[in-house]
Amino acid sequence: MRLLVLGGTVFLSKAVAALAVERGWDVTVAARGVSGEPPPGVHFVPIDRSTPEGVAPLAGESFDAVVDVARVPGHVGVVLDALADNAAHWTFVSTCSVYADNATPGQVAATAPLLEPTDPTSFDGDIELYGRSKVACEKLVLDRLPDRALVIRAGLIIGPGDVGDRFGHWPHRIAKGGEVLAPGGPEEKVQFIDVDDLATWILDAAEAKTSGVHDGIRPPMTRKDFLDQIAAALDVEPEFTWVAQQFLVDHGIAPWSGEESLGLWLPLPEYDGFLTRDTSSAVAAGMNYRPLAETVHRWRAAAAEPPVLKAGISSEKETSVLDAWHARNDD
Repeated sequence: MRLLVLGGTVFLSKAVAALAVERGWDVTVAARGVSGEPPPGVHFVPIDRSTPEGVAPLAGESFDAVVDVARVPGHVGVVLDALADNAAHWTFVSTCSVYADNATPGQVAATAPLLEPTDPTSFDGDIELYGRSKVACEKLVLDRLPDRALVIRAGLIIGPGDVGDRFGHWPHRIAKGGEVLAPGGPEEKVQFIDVDDLATWILDAAEAKTSGVHDGIRPPMTRKDFLDQIAAALDVEPEFTWVAQQFLVDHGIAPWSGEESLGLWLPLPEYDGFLTRDTSSAVAAGMNYRPLAETVHRWRAAAAEPPVLKAGISSEKETSVLDAWHARNDD
């Protein structure tokens, strides 16, 4: 297989390129080369997707499969113009952030409503436009390659190389044991995907020439199961204290990402659907999922010691919120 990875230097796209090299594929990575290093064993081609001239180094090339993770429609358009006619299969990695309804549980990719797309010729990379821009990117790919395109709407991607650290707080904190602040309720749902599970499916789907639109995320599990499985993987027995959503908000803990935040926690009911998406079409299309324990061990092995995380709550913040929670219940 001759594979082109557009990106290939950070997290998912880098994992795709590395796994393809392990399979013995002929792998080309095309990127600006400013975000990271491509994995060993690939052919690196520097490109600039801001103009048609910037992708000229790829002109005339043909590939059995192309994988793109872009979020700017203009960047997608220029590579489609250069390569679409000579690509046997095209995977575009989108996001579950394209959906307009985050509240309804159990939605499926085929019927869930989408946000209004941005201008398909836009080069605006504003993160506030992320979901709408990805919708526009999807449409460009599907319109150009209706029978040769696979669109994967990825959920929260976790594992080695994660640049957002929305997962990392949990194995890092649980490994220390003791009383652990757990957000919301134990039966609330969480949903995610291991980076190598997603990368493996992308390569398998390219070989099989799988097409269509699917959510790239594993089936939801309860937050209790999620935390318990991490604890079991680390062979520790922490005490989880479940703290109500509004109490967390009132005490300055943010949902999802960033400083003093708790990953895989989102406000309910407005996000009841965001972490409960139906994954049956992805499973039917060949997606598989490894045990969470394996992801925990791989993340720990790849993390620095001690990890320096971009997200999660500090020990001081956790202690202060737990103290306040217990004092409230004692009143």
